[in-house]
Amino acid sequence: MLGRLGDWFSDPTRWSGSAGIPARVLEHLGYTALAVAIAAVIALPLGALIGHTRRGGLAVVGVANGLRALPELGVLVLFVLLLGLGLLPPTLALVLLAIPPLLAGAYSGVAGADPGAVDAARGIGMREHQVLLQVEVPAAVPLVLGGLRFATLQVIATATIAAYVGLGGLGRFIIDGFSVRDFPQMLGGAVIVAVLSIVVEFVLQGLGRLVTPGPDRLRLRRHADGPPAPPVSPSPAPSSREVRP
Repeated sequence: MLGRLGDWFSDPTRWSGSAGIPARVLEHLGYTALAVAIAAVIALPLGALIGHTRRGGLAVVGVANGLRALPELGVLVLFVLLLGLGLLPPTLALVLLAIPPLLAGAYSGVAGADPGAVDAARGIGMREHQVLLQVEVPAAVPLVLGGLRFATLQVIATATIAAYVGLGGLGRFIIDGFSVRDFPQMLGGAVIVAVLSIVVEFVLQGLGRLVTPGPDRLRLRRHADGPPAPPVSPSPAPSSREVRP
């Protein structure tokens, strides 16, 4: 099987044309980006608002757990029956898959902001939307990026269902290979999905490090700014006994 898999990858026809590996990877990434973008527009503002007001936290947990329990293929079939074929049914199914980690990340990040910083911001006269945007949202960036990474990887792994309703993507290798019992093609499609997930994981981790620098980078930044100025000790006040003419 490994030898046949190598032959499948070494076939030049697999790397050209609209049905080649590069074209299928771009289609797969397009479905993923569309679903994650729509889910982010819905989940991030909602999670940030709930985290700021501290109301509806139990509802967030319930909705997130409920959406995670939905079978993606069953949801896709339901949307196809309701909406017909096309791009919309698989996109909606993938959006429902991406919403829970994004919603949980935004809610946890905003709700977990430093209470002292939030109280200080309100104490200097900041309005609630300013507190949210300037204090709580920056503190929530690491958890939001974690939710984004988790949602993206889930959608990449599940976007193969788009081929089930006649669309493209890497799922075409799996569906078409299954229909003709071409097991090397099925295995090749699965390998490409796994490799793509790993590559995207590393890219998003690098983005997270750039957005949220660690202690080493902060130390380098302080060093580049120059050493701190030594503290100036105040001169002692003249004693009352030291009376000069």
